[in-house]
Amino acid sequence: MHRRAFLTSVFGASAAVAGLSGCAQGNAAADTSGAATEPLAAKVPAGTSLKIASYLGQQQLQFRLAKLPELPFTVSDWANIGAGPDVINAFRAKSLDLANNAGIPPIQAHYQGFAAKIVAIDITRKPNYLFATRPGSEVRAVADFKGKKLAFSQGQAQGVVLLRALKKAGLAYDEVKLVPLTSNQFFTALQSGQVDVAPLAINQAPAYLKQYEPKGARAIPTDVVDLLNLLWAPQSVLNDPAKAAAIAAYIPQWAKGQVWQYEHPDVWDEEFYVKTQNLTLAQARGITKLANKPLFPPSWDEAIRWEQETADLLAEGGFVKKFDVSSLFDHRFESIAAKAVPEEYRR
Repeated sequence: MHRRAFLTSVFGASAAVAGLSGCAQGNAAADTSGAATEPLAAKVPAGTSLKIASYLGQQQLQFRLAKLPELPFTVSDWANIGAGPDVINAFRAKSLDLANNAGIPPIQAHYQGFAAKIVAIDITRKPNYLFATRPGSEVRAVADFKGKKLAFSQGQAQGVVLLRALKKAGLAYDEVKLVPLTSNQFFTALQSGQVDVAPLAINQAPAYLKQYEPKGARAIPTDVVDLLNLLWAPQSVLNDPAKAAAIAAYIPQWAKGQVWQYEHPDVWDEEFYVKTQNLTLAQARGITKLANKPLFPPSWDEAIRWEQETADLLAEGGFVKKFDVSSLFDHRFESIAAKAVPEEYRR
C-alpha cells in the first residue's frame, strides 16, 4: 500500500504526525524564478545523494524484495515520513529531498509559499476511503452530513475526499461543521464523539467497525476517488542538476517496485504486514485485496485537470487562494515512469 495507508492508527501503534501549520499566510506564490529548465542529465554524477521518504520502511523493503538494480546514487536517509504536513515540514528543514504523497500536499505547500514540483504520477482508479460515523450516530448517507461535525484534514488526501463528497451531495461548506484534525486523530475523535463523521482509509474501517459497530457506528461508502499517488520534490532540489538526475533515475525503480508489489501480494503480505507490522496473515490479505492496480500515465493531462479541480474546490471554501496548478508539475519527468513499466500499467 502507498501513502494512503495509515496502519499505525489502525492497529494502535503510535505515530508522530505533526499538525497542520495552522493558518497559511495568504497565497504566497511558490518561487519559480530559479526553476530548472535544462534537460535532465543522462548520468547521475558520482557522489550524488538523496534523502527519500519511506513511510514505515516500505520503499527500501519493496526494492529489496523486488531485487531491483542498485540505485546509481546514495540514499543518505530513508525517512519514516508519510503525512503531507510532515513532508512539507521536512522539505522546509532540508531534511528530505523526495516524497510520496497524494495530490493535496503540493497544493498546500504552494499556499504556504513553499516551492516544490511533482515529478511522477500513479493514477488511482478505485476509492481508497469511506466515511465512518461515531458510535450511536444517526448518519446513514452523505446527505445526512448536513449540520454534523466532520473531521477535516486540509493538508491530506482525506480532506479533499470529504470536500468532493460534499460537493457531489450538493452540500455547501456552511451547511456542515468542519473540525480541523490530522488523520491520526480521527479514531480518537470518532470514539469520543468529538466528530460525527471521519473519512477513513478503507483498510482502517474493519478495525474500527469491529470495535464500535455493536455500539451504533457504521460505514458509509463513497465512490469519490483520490486520483493521485505522486512523487514530489522541493524546487531547490530540482534546481540541482545532480539531484534532478538522481530523481530521474529513481522514478523507474519506484514504478517497477509498485508493479512488483501488486503482482506479488503473498510475498508482500508476509514480509511487510506480518513481519514488520505484526498483523495476522488474514488481516494482511484483507488489506491487499483492496489495493489499487498501479497505473502510470504517459501524459499528465488528466492529473493536471484533477489537481486543478482540487485546488479550485479548496479555493471555493476559502482554504487556499485560486491559482493555476500547472506550476506544480515538472514536465521534464513526465514520461519516465510510464516508460519503465509494461503496457498494461500505462494509463
